[in-house]
Amino acid sequence: MSPTGPGQGVDALDARIIAAFTEDPAIGVLGASRALGVARGTIQARLDRLAARGVITSFAPTIDPAALGFPVTAFCTLEIRQRTGHEKVVEHLGAIPQVLEIHQVTGQADLIIRIVARDNVDLGHVIDAVVDDVHVIRANTAISLRTHLRHRTSPLVAYAAHP
Repeated sequence: MSPTGPGQGVDALDARIIAAFTEDPAIGVLGASRALGVARGTIQARLDRLAARGVITSFAPTIDPAALGFPVTAFCTLEIRQRTGHEKVVEHLGAIPQVLEIHQVTGQADLIIRIVARDNVDLGHVIDAVVDDVHVIRANTAISLRTHLRHRTSPLVAYAAHP
């Protein structure tokens, strides 16, 4: 039986189900049932449980920003005014479509964000929009020249199922 509490990982069947949907997002419950040799109801119940526990956060398609016309990726660390908290800056950044991720971090920076742009000139405009908030004190930007390893979770899921 699959663990039920938050942070308790996944078992081998959960890992196989996640792998099936990761490898073929269009597989569907019936397809996964056939491919894994498991009852359709079991697949659906496991998916529901994994989603309820927050292990699976989305069934949305994975989008490649470069294919949408945004081939430039950059990471910005932001130093912000501490008195007002992060909410106002996060709200400001969330309104910029090219800001794909926002993470609160430790160290000299307060936030790190991943942004995309059409080209370097456009990147300059995106950075201008990012720092156009009274709560942002300083930004430091690094342009990604090449991605050697894309965001992935499959090895982590397999490891979690067999620690």
